[in-house]
Amino acid sequence: MFSYWLWPLQQSLEEQFPIFDRLNINSQIEHLQSKYVGTGHADTVKHEWATNQYRDSLASFVGHNSLLSYMSVAENECKARVKLNLLEKMLQPCGPPPEKEEL
Repeated sequence: MFSYWLWPLQQSLEEQFPIFDRLNINSQIEHLQSKYVGTGHADTVKHEWATNQYRDSLASFVGHNSLLSYMSVAENECKARVKLNLLEKMLQPCGPPPEKEEL
């Protein structure tokens, strides 16, 4: 007797995911990567990715007033000083970029 719950497992990958679906997914990913800087691409290096993540976090801290208030109380500073410190950290959040290797 044929079990219907095993049917998806018995299909090959070509039957489950036709080639045009995979190409469509790849084109969607490429579109997102070109539209949004933080999503990266195939040539993104570790330092660039970490810098984007750090800057996104700092921008979130500055943009959300409750987080900014929490940090100002924790650091015993006024909100304007904490905001200035966070904005200054955005310049080079992970330090200077590594030297590029010449080919």
